[in-house]
Amino acid sequence: MMECTSMSSEIKFENHSLLEEKKGANKGRVKLTDLVSRLNQEKKRERNSNIALSAAAISAIAVFGIILSI
Repeated sequence: MMECTSMSSEIKFENHSLLEEKKGANKGRVKLTDLVSRLNQEKKRERNSNIALSAAAISAIAVFGIILSI
């Protein structure tokens, strides 16, 4: 059993290490499908952040325009 005195990041690291040791056979190799899925996830994150930034900029311009027109 793990002690409760360790930090959550240490627990995550230990759990991750245990999972990697269990895989064992693929040590040192990276699957192409894993890389492609990571790339797609990164593209989605970047697209979502770009949309949020664009919406914030448009909102700021609209508010500034309304204030100027008053």
